[in-house]
Amino acid sequence: MAGSRKLNSVAVFSPWQSQLEDAPQILVGFSGGLDSTVLLALLCDIIPAKRLCAVHINHGLSDNADKWQSHAEGFCQSLGVQLRCETVSVKGAGEGLEAAAREARYQVFSRLLQTDGLLLLGHHADDQVETVLYRLLRGSGSKGLSGIPVSRTLASGRLIRPLLQWQKTQLQSFAEQHNLNWVEDETNLQSTFDRNYLRNQVVPEIAGRWPDYAQRIGHSAQLSKDNEDLAEAVAADDLQTLDIRIERGGWSLCLDVFATLSAVRQRNVLRHWPDLYQLPLPGHKIIDEIIDSVVQARKDAAPKLLSQGIRWGRFRKRLYLLTAASDYGAVKEDLHWHIEQLLVMPDGSRLSCKKMLGQGLVVAAGQSVTVRTRRGGERCQPVGRQHSNSLKKLLQEFNLEPWWRDRVPLLYMGEQLVAVGDLWVCEGYQAAPNQQGIGIHWHLGSQVNCC
Repeated sequence: MAGSRKLNSVAVFSPWQSQLEDAPQILVGFSGGLDSTVLLALLCDIIPAKRLCAVHINHGLSDNADKWQSHAEGFCQSLGVQLRCETVSVKGAGEGLEAAAREARYQVFSRLLQTDGLLLLGHHADDQVETVLYRLLRGSGSKGLSGIPVSRTLASGRLIRPLLQWQKTQLQSFAEQHNLNWVEDETNLQSTFDRNYLRNQVVPEIAGRWPDYAQRIGHSAQLSKDNEDLAEAVAADDLQTLDIRIERGGWSLCLDVFATLSAVRQRNVLRHWPDLYQLPLPGHKIIDEIIDSVVQARKDAAPKLLSQGIRWGRFRKRLYLLTAASDYGAVKEDLHWHIEQLLVMPDGSRLSCKKMLGQGLVVAAGQSVTVRTRRGGERCQPVGRQHSNSLKKLLQEFNLEPWWRDRVPLLYMGEQLVAVGDLWVCEGYQAAPNQQGIGIHWHLGSQVNCC
């Protein structure tokens, strides 16, 4: 924590000097408020203004939004700094208006950041205090209580918060000494918002009792980060033992090995596993439900749980982590597929093909097939089988997971079932040893190989 150190550009940016000098792009989030005003003014002391680009986001949520943008334009012009203004549409849903506005801002920042570019934001030590207290009251664990990271990757660049060790009083003193003008968001005084309540009502009481509150809470945040880093390392080691496999629509792990872990390590694995694929991390309530409703369900069950755009399922002693696309229902209408073209199914899955010699489905040039999903009562005879059997029983024998069985594409020529997804070709429709055939690929990804 900066403590009594004097706020100046050298003290603020010395940890980032080499990155700033080498960066192909330097963006500064600029609202026109105290924090971003001080940040931009300090940055202009050590970086030529022509290398900087301030980004102002107009959320349109205040009657003063256009005035704030005009102020930003005037201030940046006085410094000789390029300004890019972006107007966003914010609709409160889910976690509320504040979260929606933040999401909109970061979408803009991510879009503007170049490869290896830097984005600097003006969060300070009091923002860290509010964040830790807010997450503490929401029941967060070590990751949440780690607070705001001083630096992290963002899109193809990096986000840095150089002022995170400095308190708001220090920023205000600097601004007043250098005659800087800034705008005040009137909603900051409205304690109906949780963060504003903490800022306006709770933190002043804490400061009166513990003047070094920012240092204390910042230290606890650092300890929480250390604990989170350790938990992440333990999870990575455990995941190495769990036979992680790539599956259709996601991934799976071995439940027999998972069961040998202690309860706390099981929970730790579930919390960190989605992070390997940049998916949302589940909270403790969701983890409890995964263990109770999915992992520990009866052996003959095929349980599933949908949360945060992730589907958790279990099948044949494996736990599945699937993306949201795996939760679509069956496709009911017939589709006509010209084999040489990619077919995008209404549920988001795709059918593509690859020419093969002596393998796959025989389809005449220019011929199309009809694609359906299960309607009940289908029978067929996979290549190599002596007799036909019900599709229901065959899908079980081929170990297709239950959540795919109503969605697997069935390929017909006329009214004859000739292939089932990329699982098998039916007897009588396979390519002979020296005959060209078509290999079918059914998937949810965007990378495909067509004929």
